[in-house]
Amino acid sequence: MLQGTVSEAAPAKVNLALHVTGRRADGYHELESLVVFVDVSDEVTAHPAKTDRLRVAGPFAAAAGGGDSNLVMRAVKAFRARWPDRLPDGLDIALTKNLPVAAGIGGGSADAAAMLRLLAGLAGGNLDLAELSALALTLGADVPVCLLSQPSEVRGVGEIIHPLRGFPPTHLVLVNPLVPVVTADVFRRLEQRTNPPMPALPQPLTRPAQLGLWLAETRNDLEPAAISLVPAIGELLRELRVLDGCALARMSGSGGTVFGLFGSAAQAHQAAHDMRAKYPQFWVAAAPVIS
Repeated sequence: MLQGTVSEAAPAKVNLALHVTGRRADGYHELESLVVFVDVSDEVTAHPAKTDRLRVAGPFAAAAGGGDSNLVMRAVKAFRARWPDRLPDGLDIALTKNLPVAAGIGGGSADAAAMLRLLAGLAGGNLDLAELSALALTLGADVPVCLLSQPSEVRGVGEIIHPLRGFPPTHLVLVNPLVPVVTADVFRRLEQRTNPPMPALPQPLTRPAQLGLWLAETRNDLEPAAISLVPAIGELLRELRVLDGCALARMSGSGGTVFGLFGSAAQAHQAAHDMRAKYPQFWVAAAPVIS
């Protein structure tokens, strides 16, 4: 039985590539993506209480919202419904919201996934991963891959996940203009919904040169539509591309976070410093990919 406080990090998700390859009869889009996670995160903590309660703090707490509509509480409710009697009667949960909201880096999905990992640990840690992943998918398309939080090739609507055996050392700079981007609005602006699939990944993918060559053949098919909604995304991409050591600049997910890919931590931190100096009002972070 839980006596003290337990915690779980919710790292940011970045789509290094995102191809929209078709649209299904139910209206959902078929996607192919290379997803990684970086060492900048929200955090979820919990300790025993009489009833379930969520408190949200951190720089983006107001935008995240609280109560039963928050994905963290939805995760708790879904977990209790699936595995009753495996948890304390109540949990006092604190979510520290460090990642911007509606930003294309899976903040809410990562929070829900972190909560599921925390609950699975409280329940004894012997739950079937396939069942937990299926539950995660009911909370959102990105929640299953966030549950793993490791470099993965993702297909379908997010339910087909192939974790990678290795991944080259990679450093990213993330910049968000703090303009929320609604995913549905981006998809509505798509001009082409059936695009070429991603090329096959090198196996194993372990060297930065391999990653760079592969990424040069890929895209984010949502980028033009998002830029039409938030022109600042295009401006940030142009600024990142001219920074020393930037091998690639692209938008993550449906936006508005953009990333620059760098070969060293020193280059990434210098680039983040330069972007903060130019855009002090924006959110900027530099972090390695978690491999």
